[in-house]
Amino acid sequence: MLSEFDLIKQYFQRPRPGHAVLGIGDDCALLAPSPGMQMAISSDMLVEDRHFFAGADARMLGHKCLAVNLSDLAAMGAKPLAFTLALALPAADRDWLSGFSAGLFALADQHGCELIGGDTTKGPLTICITIFGELAPGHALRRDAAMAGDDLWISGSLGDARLALAGYRKEYALDDAAQAAAGARMHMPTPRVALGLALADARLAHAAIDISDGLVGDLGHILAASNVGATLDVDALPAGAVLAAQPQALRRRFCAAGGDDYELCFTAARSRRDAIVAAGHASDTAVTRVGTIDAAPGLRLVDGAGRALDLQLAGFDHFASA
Repeated sequence: MLSEFDLIKQYFQRPRPGHAVLGIGDDCALLAPSPGMQMAISSDMLVEDRHFFAGADARMLGHKCLAVNLSDLAAMGAKPLAFTLALALPAADRDWLSGFSAGLFALADQHGCELIGGDTTKGPLTICITIFGELAPGHALRRDAAMAGDDLWISGSLGDARLALAGYRKEYALDDAAQAAAGARMHMPTPRVALGLALADARLAHAAIDISDGLVGDLGHILAASNVGATLDVDALPAGAVLAAQPQALRRRFCAAGGDDYELCFTAARSRRDAIVAAGHASDTAVTRVGTIDAAPGLRLVDGAGRALDLQLAGFDHFASA
């Protein structure tokens, strides 16, 4: 039977040095950012049966739990440095731990992000990661920096994760191939770190947020923090490959308020359009212009012809009924 310390040593402690001055094995880790840089810090918790299904593939879950934190750094334009991991486990299952740690470290290594500490205990499966990044002072992509007249942009594509959830819940019928393709977007999102760094380093974008709870809800945070409004062309939203083949009403709803996309929503001056397209190409990330930031408060949803749409949409609420 694995003890807590054997579990950490066997599955999560790694010998190679990274950004930490002192990593796993002491009461605290010591992390030193580059001279003159600021720290960016974010935490996310994933709870079984709330954020992922019971029995979820362990390797995919390891990827996703770090991806959602990397997405937060991307939204600020921060370079990943390190993270901590707190795990509550019903049991110390070796197969699960092997798969989970493999998925976790595959993504961590891709972004040069080192595990520097954390905690384990017995309990309902719960995963909490705190991630650390760095960025130059004054370069952060903050929610309160959108300006009237800005373009509104989206990275990647939207809606396939929500479509996958609808399929799993039997709300919508998908064939096996479509379910698998949409499910990949739900279980293994791609954090847009390279794009976020490009937008921040060259000061291309004003405000940004990652889309975790649905575009309408998350964009609302930018509008509230910046004291502005927006006009959103719902038909310009880039639907995922599977969702793109579905009826228009479903495309509109799942793109605008689906959730679990982990794409970037950001604003930028019109004069930066060519530079943003170039940043998208350089980071191998599609970018789509989907609306404008307005001086008048409120969010206005329109179709491709500019006609107002009466869609009742809201972002995900963690305290609403499941």
